[in-house]
Amino acid sequence: EVITNQNAQMKKDWVVSENRLPLFSKNGKQLYFGVAPKPIAKDTAMIANDHAVVDIWNYRDDYLQTVQLKELKNDLKKSYAAVMQTEKPDFFRNIDGEDLDTLRVINQGNAEFALGVTSLNNRISSQWEGSTKKTYFIIDNKTGERTEIVKNLDGSVAVSPLGKFVVIFDSEKGQWFSYNVKTKQTLPLTKGLPVSFVDEEFDMPDFPSPYGLASWTDNDESVIIRDRYDLWEFFLNGSKKPRNITNGYGRKNKITFDTYELDKDIKSLNRKSSIYLSAFNNASKANGIFKTSIQSNADPVKILMEDVWGYRSLQKAKNAEEYILVKESYTDSPNIFTTSDFSKQEKLSNTNPQQALYNWGTDELVHWITPKGNTSTGVLFKPEDFDPNKKYPMIVYFYEKLSDNLNRYVAPSPTPSRLNISYFVSNGYLVFTPDISYVDGFPGESAMEYINSGVEKLKQNSWVDGTKIGIQGQSWGGYQVAYLIAHTDMYAAAWSGAPVVNMTSAYGGIRWGSGMNRQFQYEKSQSRLGKNLWEAPDLYIKNSPLFAIDKVKTPVAIMSNDQDGAVPWYQGIEMFTALRRLGKPAWLLNYNGDDHNLIKRQNRKDIQIREQQFFDHYLKGAKAPVWMTKGIPATQKGKNWGFELTDDKP
Repeated sequence: EVITNQNAQMKKDWVVSENRLPLFSKNGKQLYFGVAPKPIAKDTAMIANDHAVVDIWNYRDDYLQTVQLKELKNDLKKSYAAVMQTEKPDFFRNIDGEDLDTLRVINQGNAEFALGVTSLNNRISSQWEGSTKKTYFIIDNKTGERTEIVKNLDGSVAVSPLGKFVVIFDSEKGQWFSYNVKTKQTLPLTKGLPVSFVDEEFDMPDFPSPYGLASWTDNDESVIIRDRYDLWEFFLNGSKKPRNITNGYGRKNKITFDTYELDKDIKSLNRKSSIYLSAFNNASKANGIFKTSIQSNADPVKILMEDVWGYRSLQKAKNAEEYILVKESYTDSPNIFTTSDFSKQEKLSNTNPQQALYNWGTDELVHWITPKGNTSTGVLFKPEDFDPNKKYPMIVYFYEKLSDNLNRYVAPSPTPSRLNISYFVSNGYLVFTPDISYVDGFPGESAMEYINSGVEKLKQNSWVDGTKIGIQGQSWGGYQVAYLIAHTDMYAAAWSGAPVVNMTSAYGGIRWGSGMNRQFQYEKSQSRLGKNLWEAPDLYIKNSPLFAIDKVKTPVAIMSNDQDGAVPWYQGIEMFTALRRLGKPAWLLNYNGDDHNLIKRQNRKDIQIREQQFFDHYLKGAKAPVWMTKGIPATQKGKNWGFELTDDKP
């Protein structure tokens, strides 16, 4: 035994924890392990019926009771890091504190310090902020002394592989910084450069996210950080000016570059050696590989560029110039290839060989200008053997931006709740997925602007049946479906999965999957209102479909499940009961015990059948099934599925 519960350094009533695996540093000089307060034994003499079972919510609590209960099992097993110097095994230092959220070891544990992170005094505001400001420390492994790096940061930090520098992203400033662990100096990295290193298309009422840190170079000399298209090298000690290592080629050609992690054991790149870069063409959606040297001042060299979804997860053999990659497209399922020079690729797998027996649809990009003069892009999926002399019904599926998925393979299998694109395409439907950009405070109107104008663009084609267009969306897409049908009657049928229809009642609810309150979603995140309920009640009402639900003329099916961990299922109930009272054709599916996106395969299969029957009836004139016409009473639940087609009208 080296460390026991009786060690002099052990806090009173603390013990070595069984809930944290010991970790030796790579060089074997330090051993990290866990200590924790001695568990309190449960009083088995208490009789359950003699005391209440109650959760007590206190406004001073750091975390809501729902979050605490969600994390209860983990919190009961929580331990705090201690470190022992193996050359002095009878002494250890407790470097973790009960105020810390987490502690990270540095340089595979070799560093003489660790990184501590705390959100103390900033936790309550996460209820409406969504994120939590954190303070970061360097903690000395031998003394436990803390040195503050940055206080109350809304952003992120990363430590260089050898632990010489900490790179900081500050969301409020939209800038990157470096912190020298030895000198304790902080230097700006990206300030004053002519490009942005945060999301140029960010359209939420919050600080935009960074494009991210790509790689480190050897000896902690520099860090490579991404802008929207190109890669930049920043010298961490500020000894040299920043360099655009892709020479502006990305921005000039609308190509996004990134570096590869070809070997997980190699934490940094050699500045003198050639490196491969992943490349994504934002206009054509093609993927490829380029080659360059970090020190080079020339354009990167294109190795290949293909209309596939691939080359983003390249892997290299440990001791040979052999590479393995995965490629796919809308018409080709993902397969594994191997290559030594990329000019010749050998296919190793043959997934979905049965697909050769079937005809397949096609997809293509669509571009248009919205009524407000904004440009947008979408993807149009066409049935196999498409005939421009025919008229086709169309289903419009949307979320936010989906066009980057042009070359993704869409398996014709039951989905959790999204539209089964391949299946509907193969059954004679056009499917259209338009991109949407948003204006703060007006998410509903933004959806109308982009979706409706994209549909009008396609209706100009003689082969689109403008009277037989349906819409489908899930979650945020479900909200947009509800908003559209409350403000336009241009759609023949609508399917709304897990929608929020009343932002005033959803605002203060709980995301049961995480235990978090929902306020941040409306003020800072996806709902994009930008103000709290008391500052702008008119925005909450204006963007809530429920308050215009009496204008609905479109038949709508709603999925809202009683164990939804993201959207309160009573939102679907509010929508359905309002439509029911108004005599509007509406159906509500509650898959008992299932989640926001369906988990159980039998439920996924069921919803595919009902969705096809629903759209076939309204967009193709097919007979309606029993579940739509007569309904399924509770007495027939689990006995009669109502799939039989009838001559009755819903």
